[in-house]
Amino acid sequence: MFRDRPGAVEHPEELGTKLVYAVVRAGGRQEKVEVGSIVTLDRVQAGEDGNIELAAVLLVDGDKITSDAASLSKVTVTAEVLEDLRGPKIVIQKFKNKTGYKKRQGHRQELTRVKVTGIK
Repeated sequence: MFRDRPGAVEHPEELGTKLVYAVVRAGGRQEKVEVGSIVTLDRVQAGEDGNIELAAVLLVDGDKITSDAASLSKVTVTAEVLEDLRGPKIVIQKFKNKTGYKKRQGHRQELTRVKVTGIK
């Protein structure tokens, strides 16, 4: 229902037996991702090959949790850009009573849907 909103995650049908996920920084917020999950982010530019790298904030690999900066600098989370899209229209209305002031404005956020291909 809310798949076009930033932060909406679609999980893959087949989940592995080993629990590996990462919390990445993308578009000003943090997202929990697994390999194969599809995430909608704020608009990001892909490289020539159509892939992007996301900065890891936290990594959970089974029972081991990695959160220090030295270990996280070695972690790379790669994602493939699926499509660029725009979010739902948001209507902004301002009104002041008895003054005749009213203003109407709209906004549609630029978004990118990506599929996480690897956590290494």
